[in-house]
Amino acid sequence: MKKTDAIAVFGTGSDVGKSIVNAALCRSLVDRGVDVAPFKSQNMSNNSGITPEGLEMGRAQIVQAEASRIAPHVDMNPVLLKPTGEMGSQVVLNGRAYADQTAADYHSKKALYFKESCKAYDRLKGRCDLVVMEGAGSCAEVNLMHSDIVNFPMAAYAGAPVILVADIDRGGVFGQIVGTLSCLPQEFRDMVKGFIINRFRGDISLFRDGVDWIEKKTGKPVFGVLPWYTHFRVDAEDSVELEAWPQVASLDRNKPAIGVIRLPHIANFTDFHALADMDGIEVAFVDRPRDLSLFTAVIIPGSKNTRADMAWLRDQGWESPIREHVANKGHLFGICGGYQILGRVIEDPDGLEGTPGTIPGLGLLPVETVLKAPKTTTLSTFEWEGTPGEGYEIHMGQTARLSGAPLFTVTARNRTDCNDVDGCVSDNGLVAGTYMHGLFDTPALLGKWLGTVGIDTPVQSEISSKERDYTLLKEHFEHHIDMDQLMAVTGL
Repeated sequence: MKKTDAIAVFGTGSDVGKSIVNAALCRSLVDRGVDVAPFKSQNMSNNSGITPEGLEMGRAQIVQAEASRIAPHVDMNPVLLKPTGEMGSQVVLNGRAYADQTAADYHSKKALYFKESCKAYDRLKGRCDLVVMEGAGSCAEVNLMHSDIVNFPMAAYAGAPVILVADIDRGGVFGQIVGTLSCLPQEFRDMVKGFIINRFRGDISLFRDGVDWIEKKTGKPVFGVLPWYTHFRVDAEDSVELEAWPQVASLDRNKPAIGVIRLPHIANFTDFHALADMDGIEVAFVDRPRDLSLFTAVIIPGSKNTRADMAWLRDQGWESPIREHVANKGHLFGICGGYQILGRVIEDPDGLEGTPGTIPGLGLLPVETVLKAPKTTTLSTFEWEGTPGEGYEIHMGQTARLSGAPLFTVTARNRTDCNDVDGCVSDNGLVAGTYMHGLFDTPALLGKWLGTVGIDTPVQSEISSKERDYTLLKEHFEHHIDMDQLMAVTGL
């Protein structure tokens, strides 16, 4: 078989494990001496990040770039859709906010976005030996196949063989695989070279007959069956991950707990992975108003539609328990959209999040926000009372601090030195907010924040827990996947 310039990882559905398999494949191949780079032409996710150039892209491809031991670049994800509601999204094109479009508007411009994706792929291919492509959702959505710019049309452009990932944990794995193939035209079916079955629980040897049936039925190999893992964590792209987080009722009452309010338009939920990975504390997402006395601290996370989420908090009856929490000396922390929500008012004169208008915030911090372009996208370094840290900022709008003290001193943005401040702390020290995502990923800052809210728990100061997790992911993948067969069949 002719050596390929790209390989594609597609799925039988959403959240079957495409992103994780892609990251594992990137790390395995780079450690075999292959110069690899990840690619996904179009992402739909509010979980994004910033490149060293200060441009925005999907978090999954940032993770895969890290697994590939290279810096993320927007050519790895040229089109990012950030949903702002049921029918519309902000379109980020080549790292910059391009337009706010309805689904119909976006589909009418698919030719443009596919052309831009092909250009990005060509640039990326010129900088590496192999591109590891990721698909989106199910690769067999027959009603959308004619306008698909992520799955088979992109793989066909790149001449990429396809690995199909199925999720056995959700049931119906045989139907997932055979049904997907049956929905594809023959030319696409021929591009599928084999399968990876993900999230198996129990004794894998008992599934040997299942593997034999799939291989006999399809005439294509099963490269391996990946067991469910719990001994490492890799950032996810889809918010469906939140369904697996502990429920409030299951929390260990002997440990201090942190509650994160699950906003309808929650963004960048990976901010809380470092907290959740700690042994000494409990973290839970809370989706309905309740007594918050169980929690030492409550966090309002980022949002892709701050005004709508503020209205949701008010309509659902969240204001009273939040205010009672602070009145009872509980700590409250807002990140990005959550910071804006803690302020006195959120103005949207240009209708960036819908109809132009203004909504009162919770009024717990002396700040006011005006949503306006341009969008801030920076990698930032900062200090918190002498403790250095790194994070990233992604937000539409500017927040003015009317009184109180700033939280952080910002020392650089996008590798350019500056002397600025960020965030706000209330006079009683119980309420604080910041625009900095990722601040808990710095162990010293995580420990400092926990101490500030009254949680005395040791924080491991590992050089890179991410590197440890990528290594564990690779070992898990290579132990259960026949890499030699995969490479031979796909032309690697």
